[in-house]
Amino acid sequence: MVAQRKGKKRTEQTGKQSEGKKNLVPIFIMGQKYMVPDSLTIQKAMEYAGYQLVRGCGCRGGICGACGTVFRMPDSYRVEVGLACQTVVKPNMYLAQIPFFPANKAIYDIEKLSPTGEVVAKLYPEVFKCVGCNVCTKSCPMDIDVMEYVARAIRGDVAGVAELSFDCVMCGLCAARCPAEEAQYNFAILCRRLYGKYLAPRAKHLAERIREIEENRFEQSLQTLMDADEKTLKELYKQREIEPIMAEEDWTPEDNSFV
Repeated sequence: MVAQRKGKKRTEQTGKQSEGKKNLVPIFIMGQKYMVPDSLTIQKAMEYAGYQLVRGCGCRGGICGACGTVFRMPDSYRVEVGLACQTVVKPNMYLAQIPFFPANKAIYDIEKLSPTGEVVAKLYPEVFKCVGCNVCTKSCPMDIDVMEYVARAIRGDVAGVAELSFDCVMCGLCAARCPAEEAQYNFAILCRRLYGKYLAPRAKHLAERIREIEENRFEQSLQTLMDADEKTLKELYKQREIEPIMAEEDWTPEDNSFV
């Protein structure tokens, strides 16, 4: 995540005056002390302190993995990591944002590969450098058992790696902490791609939708939307049928022009 200073800095004194009864705690951003409400995430605290997030703030919901953060706490030897959009500030936390962590990324044509451990080993031979320290798992903000899927990659279990790494958001924090200098998330996504291309059962509904697209089923509906003015589009959006909270899996709207 990349941030830049913008506007007047909130100091300890002005923060207390403006926030009244809010419980403010001190944090340090790039060496500078700020007083911020203790209920904020790191990302919101940075904005509160006057920073403008110019790149890498992404989804703000723990999905994109763009806001990797490194911080330390007083009287602790540990280097802590987390996503700025998920991690709540703590008193006297000393933090710094890091850009997307650079790592080896193999170039390949998925159409020319096979779903085998040999392929993974050839493209990412560093997988065998794993020392089993489990730092990758401890660093993962998505609570993925990273070391276990690394072990499965070593055994050539492509499907197992794909299953265990499914929730990976590609934040790179595992690679940032790995003493073996592996790029766990990169060979994990290779396995997910191999699994999706060659091993996963074919989705019948996907084949049906492709057939409908090829038959131009949605051409007229899409053209209607393209020809509509802004006011009409807003009305269509407001009038759309919304899926019920407890809808069945096979639920479809009454007007299925677009589905």
